Amino acid sequence: MDFARPLPEYLITRFHGWQATTYSQNKGWYKRLADEGQRPRAMIISCCDSRVHVTAMFGADQGEFFIHRNIANLVPAFVSDGEHHGTSAAVEYAVTSLHVSHLVVMGHSGCGGVEGCYEMCEGHAPALEEKTSFVGRWMDILRPGYDRLPQGDDATRKRALEKEGVLVSLENLMSFPFVRAAVESGELTLHGVWNHIGNGSLEVYDSLSGAFHPI
Repeated sequence: MDFARPLPEYLITRFHGWQATTYSQNKGWYKRLADEGQRPRAMIISCCDSRVHVTAMFGADQGEFFIHRNIANLVPAFVSDGEHHGTSAAVEYAVTSLHVSHLVVMGHSGCGGVEGCYEMCEGHAPALEEKTSFVGRWMDILRPGYDRLPQGDDATRKRALEKEGVLVSLENLMSFPFVRAAVESGELTLHGVWNHIGNGSLEVYDSLSGAFHPI
């Protein structure tokens, strides 16, 4: 593979800095992680967006969270067709092998994937409508959320769609037999949260009120 190149120098420098400080000061912890394997208590499904920094927000160390990131933090409905399903595979592993106690879906403000879905559903993004668009076909998962949007201006509806993305994902999680079984047995709890990147706030979905509330 002659197309692969060495890491950029700034990443090498940062790695050496981490190795000399964080790793060097916690060698015992890293050896334990290597020897005993991972035992995360929670899985977090978040967006690929570089501004979403889950471990920093919750002050987590290595080994605490099983994290899966994808465009717009979406979970597709359960499908057993023998094809490649990265998000579904991550959920399956977290629930059936790692036996996480909590599964958190985290949405966020200013999500580009959600905006793309909104524009596509509004008929303003023909490129995303193409069958060859990976992003467009992935964002089809969120179409049911678009159909539930309230009336209003575009900014308000896009914000609502970001939160609908969390709800659609939670609904789809319950279509996985092993997730439903774990939830109904009390071994697993599902959580939906939405983060405002600009002001650092976090809202949690409350199923009793059917709304997101700040914490």
